[in-house]
Amino acid sequence: MKPLNKISKKELNQIKMIVFDVDGVLVQRGTKIKQTGHITTFNTKVIAPRQIEQIKKLHQKGFLINISSGRGLYMLQEMFREILPFVSLTYECGSATWYQGKIYQHINSFQYVQKILPKLKRVAERNENIKGFEPKEFIITVHCKKRDKKIETVVRKDKDFCTIWNGEAYDVLIKKRQTKALGLKHAMKIFKLKKQNVMAIGDNYNDYELLQASGMPISADKSRLKGKFYVPLKGKFLPADKLMQKILSPIGDNDLIG
Repeated sequence: MKPLNKISKKELNQIKMIVFDVDGVLVQRGTKIKQTGHITTFNTKVIAPRQIEQIKKLHQKGFLINISSGRGLYMLQEMFREILPFVSLTYECGSATWYQGKIYQHINSFQYVQKILPKLKRVAERNENIKGFEPKEFIITVHCKKRDKKIETVVRKDKDFCTIWNGEAYDVLIKKRQTKALGLKHAMKIFKLKKQNVMAIGDNYNDYELLQASGMPISADKSRLKGKFYVPLKGKFLPADKLMQKILSPIGDNDLIG
């Protein structure tokens, strides 16, 4: 892997779309959730004014901006309300893409979710480790204080599903059919792009396939996943901030990066 400041102007000239992971990349990590009966409350992050201005500038330069996340559409719209005119949202681990008010559904997971959700709900009963289920349409996300063997056992017994632990929640997904990589491939068709036209940045294990599906993979945490380039973690700026600084600055001016 090469450090971010080694990206050349020639390499950037091929890029037409930049794909951003959310937590730990565009916003600080962490989602607070509390569920009591049928009442669920959230406290999540929103995009900072500095990143709003950077994305607007990228849009002005002609870049397509895609935000790829396991989060649901409503939450992403609230997090990124200020930049919705300038971005597309691929949500719930590649299940659908929103762009300028139109939704492109990539999978129908209704029957699958109906099959496993009651089992997971039973696991959650009187389980103090489970904080709550995040409202979603295509996937199931269970927030926990720590890893939960009962959840992992339920999912492992069903051949149709897999689960990803991100440090604060499980995403329960249909095997080989709900991934950020597949979501990116659908988004590329929407915008008529080829792999070499896409740059993607992520920082967690579940971003590996997303990065591999892009022509220019950028690792925001080289201890967790590899890319063609990596963003140094030191300093006060978020990884997306550092990447946008690089793209918006003249090639060779790396004073802000690092």
